Amino acid sequence: MWRIMGSTALAKLLIMGMGGLLAIITGRLIISNFGVDAYAQYGLLATLPALIPFADLGVGAVVINAISAAKDPVEDEDVTASVVSALRILVISGLCIAAAGVLFFLTGTWPLILGGSVLGIEGEIAATLCAVVFGLALPLGIAQRLLIGLKRTTSQTTSQAVVAPFMLGMVALCVILALPAGPYLALFSYLASVLVSLICLAMVARSLPGMVPVYFRRIFMVRRYPGVPTMGLAWPMLLQMIALPLAMQTDRILLSHLRGTDDVAEYNLAAQLFGMAIQVINAGGMVLWPHFSKARSDGVIHSPFKITVVFLGFGLLISAALAVLAPWLAEFMSSGKITLSLGLLLAFVLLTTLQAAKYPMGMYMTDFNGLRFQVLPIFSMVPLSLGLSIYLIGIWGPAGTVIGSCIAVFACQVVPNFFYVRRDLRRRAQQATAPVAAPPAS
Repeated sequence: MWRIMGSTALAKLLIMGMGGLLAIITGRLIISNFGVDAYAQYGLLATLPALIPFADLGVGAVVINAISAAKDPVEDEDVTASVVSALRILVISGLCIAAAGVLFFLTGTWPLILGGSVLGIEGEIAATLCAVVFGLALPLGIAQRLLIGLKRTTSQTTSQAVVAPFMLGMVALCVILALPAGPYLALFSYLASVLVSLICLAMVARSLPGMVPVYFRRIFMVRRYPGVPTMGLAWPMLLQMIALPLAMQTDRILLSHLRGTDDVAEYNLAAQLFGMAIQVINAGGMVLWPHFSKARSDGVIHSPFKITVVFLGFGLLISAALAVLAPWLAEFMSSGKITLSLGLLLAFVLLTTLQAAKYPMGMYMTDFNGLRFQVLPIFSMVPLSLGLSIYLIGIWGPAGTVIGSCIAVFACQVVPNFFYVRRDLRRRAQQATAPVAAPPAS
């Protein structure tokens, strides 16, 4: 596990190092050639998928758990049925998202949702195109879940190396051709995600020979290949994925409504830099999901607490290093047009560290009981985070939204998860040492 986790984190570091450099150049190109307003809308639209991670309705958890516990995923009909059932749900969900995007455009709802950072009718068209591409490509994203379940997280991570060069190439092409593409730049990030999904699908095809065509061919053969119940495990994951974005991914929208474009742009830039650290942590943490899932199926007890200390230290180290470099990077990216405040940098350091601390415990809690336990605390995060963010924005601006998220993560995830894991480890240890009852005498 440590080897896989280390290689995944290293791969992510290398990718983020290269990608981060290219992203900085991309950001500079956007700001220099299309303006701060275009950069603000770009960040707002490019991160919309973070607001709807529940788009897969929680079936990703079903796929990962099913394939990681299978001895031979190719021959296991339960795995095939789980994947096909998940794909059917993703097709329906994706079509609904695409239709919703079109409906928002026709009813003029996008500015109401996204605030004043939307650049007129072109911004609304861009938001609609992003929603349509995201929705139609949603079923392809199952490939990444399959790779995680197959313990090929490193491969899934390396596939993302194409994103930054693709983004830079497309933005540079728009600059060279003098295209008026400012409102539409976020669309390139969605096309990059489609490219990543196709690469991951090719990797899955090599790991599971002949199965990818089978999965997609059976989607519409409902009578011949009935699905399996998925919502038993998926519903607590789904509820979490509905609540988490409301608590953690609404900062840009709040700033767009309550402050203005300059504050949205400042937050975008800081979030882009510290997002690189969080992605490295997430990549290493995802390795733990199939590890803990396999351990549960084998009856082995693995505590996440030692790994939590490692993650916490790594999160603090990498975020502190970014905070030191951030002022210089912001100066370069924005040509001096955007300045990052010390309060915003320190707030992101704290948030990144807390996100790192919660990850191993969260990956331990991926069975039904653990997922179900997390629902109430995470739903409690929504009013706490939103309320604190709205209040603190008036005091500290962009930093206030991050501080509100920090308080919510600590109170509603780190602390409850710690006590649940400690209690669950104690329970499982007692069950393992309990004497087996002797059979009744005949």
